[in-house]
Amino acid sequence: MFTTRPEILGTFGVVTSTHYLATAAGMAMLERGGNAFDACVATAFVLQVVEPHLVGPAGEVPGVFYSAKTGKIQVLCGQGVAPAAATIAHFRALGLDLIPGNGLLPAVVPGAFDAWMLMLRDHGTMRLRDVLEPAIFHAESGHALMPRISNTIAGLKDFFETHWPSTAEIYLPGGQVPAARKLFRNPRLAQTWRRVLAQAEAVGGDRDRQIQAARDAFYRGFVADAIDRYSRQAEVMDASGRPHRGILTGDDLARWSASYEDPVTLDYGGGEHRYTVAKAGAWSQGPVFLQTLALLKHADLAAEGPNSAAFVHRLTEAMKLAFADREAYYGDPDFVDVPLAQLLSEAYNGPRRALIGERASLDLSPGTVPGYEAQRARVMDTLNRLSRVTEIGAAGNEPTLAEMRAAGTVKRGDTTHVDVIDRWGNMVSCTPSGGWFQSSPVIPELGFGLTTRAQMFWLEEGLPGTLAPGKRPRTTLTPTLALRDGRPYMVFGTPGGDQQEQWQLLLFLRHVHHGLNLQEAIDMPMSHTLHFPSSFYPRDRKPGHLALEESFGREVIDGLRARGHAIEEVPAWSVGRLTAASLDEDGIMHAAATPRLMQAYAAGR
Repeated sequence: MFTTRPEILGTFGVVTSTHYLATAAGMAMLERGGNAFDACVATAFVLQVVEPHLVGPAGEVPGVFYSAKTGKIQVLCGQGVAPAAATIAHFRALGLDLIPGNGLLPAVVPGAFDAWMLMLRDHGTMRLRDVLEPAIFHAESGHALMPRISNTIAGLKDFFETHWPSTAEIYLPGGQVPAARKLFRNPRLAQTWRRVLAQAEAVGGDRDRQIQAARDAFYRGFVADAIDRYSRQAEVMDASGRPHRGILTGDDLARWSASYEDPVTLDYGGGEHRYTVAKAGAWSQGPVFLQTLALLKHADLAAEGPNSAAFVHRLTEAMKLAFADREAYYGDPDFVDVPLAQLLSEAYNGPRRALIGERASLDLSPGTVPGYEAQRARVMDTLNRLSRVTEIGAAGNEPTLAEMRAAGTVKRGDTTHVDVIDRWGNMVSCTPSGGWFQSSPVIPELGFGLTTRAQMFWLEEGLPGTLAPGKRPRTTLTPTLALRDGRPYMVFGTPGGDQQEQWQLLLFLRHVHHGLNLQEAIDMPMSHTLHFPSSFYPRDRKPGHLALEESFGREVIDGLRARGHAIEEVPAWSVGRLTAASLDEDGIMHAAATPRLMQAYAAGR
């Protein structure tokens, strides 16, 4: 089969990410004797510099990983929580029905930095300086700015200059839009990392003490102080059309730390092999992937071509059911009782499976779990009142700015991804996101802005996603690890908000059922649906929607339209930013990255 590039094969180590400079930094850690965890952390910090429209230092990250030393698969939770002052009453007093998608109000505790420090301390081998130096270099000395970033800045120039001058100071140097493929620097961010590093190394040569000092500098030191000051004092425009101050405080940061937890898993048969897929819990959308597999359990997917209308239809309809259950039941398990065992069971999915017919469903239909009938009714009432039904082609679905929406243009935030496997068999999959420069203004002393993940909460009582202080928003971020015949085998993921599970399922099922290698599966035409409510402000949904890359071909597209799908044809090579890596039993490693947007790359040897 034709592919845009070779699937990388190696035996020493592989790194794949959504930007080639970040992949190179991760590979450099492996070459210097570091392990997969060192490489992942270094890759992630570079992504914050070279993809600032997709991730920032004050964002969040979930990870799922296998440690060869412990023999365990764990989830890394770097999803920060809502501030202590984040109450429904506070937002209602501001006259809001939904939490804005940008500005300072939707900020939660930045989770990524502590998560990276926790991973580095517990599973890495290198020093903080080693993993920070590549990011500091690219922030200080500069990097070639991607065209997509330049275009995003150009679309927001007036908004930044009028409403977010601290962002304009960095991203409009000299009052001009920085040119694509020309040198761009963020020296203020480099200064922040140098200051963190200096405070870390001031405690002496002990590696663990240095990492703890860095955590203290961020969550209880000068970084937290700057965040607290700016949040209290600045009043900035947001998507509500009015300026607001933030509610995140230094005390919120000081009280929080990243953590580990067990993954949620599902066993799945695929031809001659048995797979076990591991995901983060119901504070993410990860179980949607698992439930979709459960709904497809008895389908003969191997008999349906990987590009066929029958394959895309069956997968889309199964995902509609799983995403409907996401809306009705998912939330932070520390606050709500999520019936995951039932949602993933054959007893529940058997009747649900029977709902998949030959025609596209236009309904949002969560299943009914005994004991949760009242909750389901409240969720459906809220969605009917507050989620906005839009037509295909209408603006929406990702975080947007009110002024941009009024002008008819959309500048979307998004996400990044990293997968690493090393020669010892460690595997890491992480999906860093949040803190985009177009979602929250730059904090002047730091060179970066805050995450806006609180927009995923509802300001309605009695829902699994109801806002509460100290609660994790139900994130869309969802890295994946799969075992094959009981052995850790594959790590993969993608940016894309609500589309993350959808594109990952296409990759996984094509690889498992149709025998495509990782690069072949990634290069095939991609699809997704916006049938269910978006996780992002203003919570749009498009019943029956199905986006298809035109490379599916006329016969498949027309076949899906004939089944009742509301088709949105999109250009070839425009959907999905998948990366993946795997390890065979004989020690051969595989790695691949999407050619879409022409910046994701895999490397290895």
